[in-house]
Amino acid sequence: MQLNQLKRVHKNKDDKRVARGGKRGKTAGRGTKGQKARAGHRIRPMLRDTIKKFPKLRGYKNQSFEVKPQPVNLDLIEKTFSAGDAVNPATLLAKKLVTKVGGKMPKVKILSTGKLTKKVTVTGCLFSATAKRHIESAGGTVE
Repeated sequence: MQLNQLKRVHKNKDDKRVARGGKRGKTAGRGTKGQKARAGHRIRPMLRDTIKKFPKLRGYKNQSFEVKPQPVNLDLIEKTFSAGDAVNPATLLAKKLVTKVGGKMPKVKILSTGKLTKKVTVTGCLFSATAKRHIESAGGTVE
């Protein structure tokens, strides 16, 4: 066997170098222009565009997702509850005066619109100062 008769087992082939002339020059197989033709391209998620449409709120660490209490007026309590009843978020939910928020028991605030003549016990609720005065003047208790 002579040196000129030796042959390689594998062909002497280099990897293609993209975007350096030859068969893959200029656009380097990326089509033409646009976001996808750029190096290190990342397509922005659609959710990002949705988030950016919402206006920003003023202040530092503003509580934009805080659940506000549901208002219940004294005239509704007067209509739906009888004397001596307990008024709390569970009983208000049972009588459909408030609704659940995210599957949880709602916060309730009792407001002073209307008059209360019945003696009721209010527990586990927020209330305005005027509403507290009306409930106590009717003989009820606030806890």
